[in-house]
Amino acid sequence: MTNRTTSSPWLRGVIDMMAVAGLDTAELMRAADIDPGILLDREARVPTEKMSRLWRIATERSGNLEIGLIGSDLPMPGNFDVVGYSMLSSCNLRAALESISRHMRLVSDAAELSLEPHGENIHVRFDLFGGRESVPRERIEYDLLTILNFCRWVAGRPIEPVCVATVFAAPDDLSQFEKAFRCPIQFGAQFNGWIFTAEALDAPLPAFNPMVAELHDNLLQQRLAAFDGASLSVRVRREIARQLSAGEPRRESIANALKMSDRTLQRRLRDEGAPFERLLDGTRCDLAQHYLARSSLTTAEVAYLLGFADPGTFFRACKRWFGASPSQFRASILERPRKAAD
Repeated sequence: MTNRTTSSPWLRGVIDMMAVAGLDTAELMRAADIDPGILLDREARVPTEKMSRLWRIATERSGNLEIGLIGSDLPMPGNFDVVGYSMLSSCNLRAALESISRHMRLVSDAAELSLEPHGENIHVRFDLFGGRESVPRERIEYDLLTILNFCRWVAGRPIEPVCVATVFAAPDDLSQFEKAFRCPIQFGAQFNGWIFTAEALDAPLPAFNPMVAELHDNLLQQRLAAFDGASLSVRVRREIARQLSAGEPRRESIANALKMSDRTLQRRLRDEGAPFERLLDGTRCDLAQHYLARSSLTTAEVAYLLGFADPGTFFRACKRWFGASPSQFRASILERPRKAAD
């Protein structure tokens, strides 16, 4: 497994939704190798691979390929823990989304959110990394819907994006998606996320309070410092990702970027049970899923972005990670048919 994880509060929201779907959630968690007792510890974290496994098992057992859309009217603020308070007290939705972008790893360091201006619109990109397992589309659909619903709850008004964007192919029946998202949906897009007008993101929020916002931001900085300080591997992964397109980074260059000696880096990663080679391989695996979901990139370009010396090495890595070639894995991400579950 990689070292990417999701917080217990987010898991709690997922489990509550699966209970609404009529599933035996305790049995689901055991089948996914997740200790049900983890729900009692708000500081606990779950490996991203196990979250994907949970979604895959839930989809199979429910026979419902739209399971991620259940409970579409619920804002689920508890999923976001303290990050949600910061969003609620923000001056506008742009600031709220920028807050979750900066602090997303407190909710899940397997996810990233970024805002990209495109003319009069803002593309809000959501990337989810599955580690050694591909991410089920049901998991991504749930995340897209949950974050959008929370934005609507924070805004206190029916926020309607220009569209929800998803890399997946359109299902035969769009009715459940249209009912859940309540806005246009762009299937086969270049990214997962939402497109908003700048005007929608800059409208003031009703609960904005600058003093409270500052208090929440200070609290988040403390929580973030504690999280990052407790996990050097998080910082190493981010630096590896930053350096990859220039070629395979050496451990010494990562140590230098983090302002520590190579020996100290090696010792601290060993203490965390996360050797550098495994972090490098795991980061490449995560980013491979991210890049292969973008049909505009050739597999040779993806190999370059991952720092591989040649496409052949990337091909062999994909076979090891996913049991499939890059082209086969891309097809499994983008073209999985929406058929009734067996």
